[in-house]
Amino acid sequence: MRFTKKHIIYLIIVIGIAFFISAYKLPFYVYKPGGADPLNPIVEVEDGYQSEGDMHLVTVRGGQATPVQYLWAQVLPHQEVMPLREVRPEGVSEDEYFHAQLQMMESSQEASTVVAYEAAGEDITIDYNGVYVVSVIEGMPADEILETGDRIIGIDGNTIEESNDLIEYVENKQPGETITVNVVREEEELEKDITLEAFPDVDDKVGIGIQLVTDRSVDVNPPVNFSSGSIGGPSAGLMFSLEIYDQLTEEELTNGYEIAGTGEVDYQGNVLRIGGIDKKVVAADQEGCDIFFAANNNGEEGSNYEDAVQAAEEIGTDMEIVPVDTFDDALEYLQNLEPA
Repeated sequence: MRFTKKHIIYLIIVIGIAFFISAYKLPFYVYKPGGADPLNPIVEVEDGYQSEGDMHLVTVRGGQATPVQYLWAQVLPHQEVMPLREVRPEGVSEDEYFHAQLQMMESSQEASTVVAYEAAGEDITIDYNGVYVVSVIEGMPADEILETGDRIIGIDGNTIEESNDLIEYVENKQPGETITVNVVREEEELEKDITLEAFPDVDDKVGIGIQLVTDRSVDVNPPVNFSSGSIGGPSAGLMFSLEIYDQLTEEELTNGYEIAGTGEVDYQGNVLRIGGIDKKVVAADQEGCDIFFAANNNGEEGSNYEDAVQAAEEIGTDMEIVPVDTFDDALEYLQNLEPA
């Protein structure tokens, strides 16, 4: 077949269209079920005990949508499309967003370590070193004053040990007031003045426009190591804490079952609501898990547990959906299980 100029033009157009629908990034984010990986290779307590079954880390896959991904998400079940601005605040780059997710994962691992070691009665020491700036929101008061990686150690002469210290202090201020922040940047201590503003979308709430995590030093014996790679976010906390406790104690906690679940865990062992619960139920079912823990949110309407039950009914899984408000709730459930 002889190619004419018209054929070449058509070919270029077709290639251009194919490239556009498969590679062009739309201002939308697509979430879909991820994996449900056993935690044994990810969490390792030195000389820890092994169980017959497994705890599973359940994930949601997400990414900025191309046109073809956007269209697929409109028709496939348990895929969700969100405007990019609702996922990544304006002014926060993809790298900064990814870094923030990894920071939240590290914080989650730390909280789960504290909860598990305290529950198991093992040696643990916690030192507080201030608050890390995870990201700075463009256009807010801290923009061009604070930087990602800054460690805040004081405000107006008051020592800042953890995130709540900073949040509670700022919440009691009024728009237009100026605070002096003491930060450590590249081993140099600096003073920065920041004038507070009201958040544009939140009534009666003032702030400086940063995402932050507490900088704690947690020392435990025996040591525990994590190898979660590029997985981000805080929602694996409950399962991390159960896996660590299982390895710390001789008691058989899984009883031969494949156990999944999700929920951020705080330092007091409370299990907090997370997003994407329906997608995680699908991922756990595809992995063949027997039990799935979901945050009960103290029985509130629209809890993670209710959403998980609905998703389980939609896919017809035999997996048991278990409501929990605390780490102790999940632990007690497992301790009362009959062996598989």
